[in-house]
Amino acid sequence: MIRKLFKQLHIWLSIPLGVVMSITCFTGAVLIFEGEITRSIYRDVYYVDDVRSAPLSIDEIIAAVEPTLVEGQKITSITTFDDAERSYEVALSAPDSKTLLVDQYSGEIRGETQKIELFRTMFRMHRWLMDSRPTDGGVFWGKLIVGISTLMMALVILTGIVIWWPKSLKMWLSRSKMSLRLGWHRFWYDMHVVGGIYATLLLLVMALTGLTWSFTWYNKGFYALFGAEASRGGKHGSKGVVHEGGDTVTDYLHWQDVYDRLAAANPDAPKITIADGTASVAPVGVINKRATDSYTFDTTTGEIISEDLYRDRAKSRKMRGVIYSLHVGNFGGMFTRVLWFLAAMLGATLPLTGYYLWIKRKFFRKNKK
Repeated sequence: MIRKLFKQLHIWLSIPLGVVMSITCFTGAVLIFEGEITRSIYRDVYYVDDVRSAPLSIDEIIAAVEPTLVEGQKITSITTFDDAERSYEVALSAPDSKTLLVDQYSGEIRGETQKIELFRTMFRMHRWLMDSRPTDGGVFWGKLIVGISTLMMALVILTGIVIWWPKSLKMWLSRSKMSLRLGWHRFWYDMHVVGGIYATLLLLVMALTGLTWSFTWYNKGFYALFGAEASRGGKHGSKGVVHEGGDTVTDYLHWQDVYDRLAAANPDAPKITIADGTASVAPVGVINKRATDSYTFDTTTGEIISEDLYRDRAKSRKMRGVIYSLHVGNFGGMFTRVLWFLAAMLGATLPLTGYYLWIKRKFFRKNKK
């Protein structure tokens, strides 16, 4: 009786929102490798042609970029990478804010960071079904529909487990195998049932973490469950040194000194960013791939006056990045990202195979009778 009730719940939650679930999973899968695809398409911008024994100094990079700046524009930060072929990123301030990619061996400006329109579309589809936030403060329907669909998807996954759960080891083994020789109907059935079971855990992780961006009440409850404060939007930008007169002036005098010290102390760091009075280093071996060790330094002497290491931070400050890494699967490198990609792609097919099985049983079986 309970299993039959869960089966009906599984079907009737899926029918009205299955298409949205499929779109959300598919677009999420595409976005997993956005960085790699973008850098591959624009390889001549993101990577250098001639790797030499040693890169230019930070001072030399600054000297190469400064002549291209417009009036009133400053270099706000420089990011280096552990990949010897990866171009340095040089961020610029207004009036023409952008990030330049610079050959660290020759000082040549290779271009700007790129955002492929396909991925802009995929992101808007994934989060808001191409909708836009209403300017009058009304209901953000796209975001709401995606949120409801994701919540229903979590319930569909849980009811699917109850429906599938076997009564014996023999049934367990039978229900864990896909048959490729019993016709198309059996193939689509196994794709839905067996494939769904294999992807269940990862899809559930994606759904439960994704809901933190959909509903405020869920965000607060989810973070409270793990003893952390709800995530907050916004980015922390570096502030220039304020000299007498109130004007913000960027002083690059000790950027090289600070960079040398941090690079020596963190030889395996994936990337290091130097800004005016601040610096950040990406730590190694943490789940949160957005994590940074942050430093502040005196721009007149180059002395590091404070440090905020990721490992010493409260759980509430770490949680948001951890949730994001779990959502996109980047915490274990390429291996987990491929797993997340396959699970999301399989998740995109589940509503479609479910529609097929439901239509086949609901209409064609009746006609046959």
